Amino acid sequence: MKIKPFDIGVIASFVLAGIVHYSGMNTTLQFIIACIAVIFVAGFLGKATESVAHYAGERMGGFLNATFGNAAELIIAIILIKDAVNGKPELFEIVKASITGSIIGNLLLVLGVSALVGGMKYKEQKFNINMASHNSSLMLLAIISLFIPAAFYKDLAGIKMHQFSLIIAGVLIIAYFLWLYFSMSTHKNVLGDEQTEHGEALWSKKRSIVNLVIATAMVALVSEWLVGTVEEFTHRFQLSELFVGAFLIAIIGNAAEHSAAVIMARKNKIGASVEIAVGSGLQISLFVAPLLVFISFFMGQTMDLVFTTYELVAIGVATFIASSISRDGRTNWYEGVLLLAVYIILGIAFFFV
Repeated sequence: MKIKPFDIGVIASFVLAGIVHYSGMNTTLQFIIACIAVIFVAGFLGKATESVAHYAGERMGGFLNATFGNAAELIIAIILIKDAVNGKPELFEIVKASITGSIIGNLLLVLGVSALVGGMKYKEQKFNINMASHNSSLMLLAIISLFIPAAFYKDLAGIKMHQFSLIIAGVLIIAYFLWLYFSMSTHKNVLGDEQTEHGEALWSKKRSIVNLVIATAMVALVSEWLVGTVEEFTHRFQLSELFVGAFLIAIIGNAAEHSAAVIMARKNKIGASVEIAVGSGLQISLFVAPLLVFISFFMGQTMDLVFTTYELVAIGVATFIASSISRDGRTNWYEGVLLLAVYIILGIAFFFV
């Protein structure tokens, strides 16, 4: 079997990041090396997802990538929650900021780059319009579920808010699993893939699945190493916790989706790109965030679902423009530019805050 330069890069960057991390070298150096490693292992995960999608279809391939990609996000958040419960309650705010950043990152950055890159090669790309419509409705559900706790915060402060957050989390998780049943079982044909030319798979079915699992584990490990350097890196360069959580950690945690979605769009598989970007954002808001509430509860200190005004505005704006652009089931390069423009504006705003 011929080893390609990219494969060498994946292995070398991963090993180097591990050596630098466990040897306790300079924090900034650890951060930089870990970032480079994330790029390589995310590319590996993107290739594995593409190969799995060949056998499972674009929709299932996108869903698998979103799920495996969010594993890194979930691990990062659990590590932060553990530290928050053990005497650093301010880290709960970074967790919520990272949730915000993950949602807007998927809806604006991942979808934006995918539409831009795909649109530069193909004049217009199409995906299932029924899926786009349902995704828009689910995005609105996510927005509503986050706005309500903030609206009732004054009257439900303390234990009542924690109980309210647990109830909302339970409702969202049930709604998410019912959505999976609806989209992949009862209405599978209605929400199926558009017919596209797939070509040949990179690997066999078995190897594709194995590589997907291996790549996910690598992304999770590198992300964990990276999180260990974030706090000191933040203080050294005087960055706000809101900016670090909403953009820095979110971009790192979503590196896998970034790579895979762009690869799919470049090959005119925009349906898979949309499923990765929008599907991942929905999974974060309807499953990962609620799951973190329950995880924090079992750790001994419940994280509420009260987000700041800045975070709610950012999520609302991202949902509005992503829904507006994707509702017609078509994308082009300029729509990608619009999404990226909004992401840059929000990023600058969070940086100055």
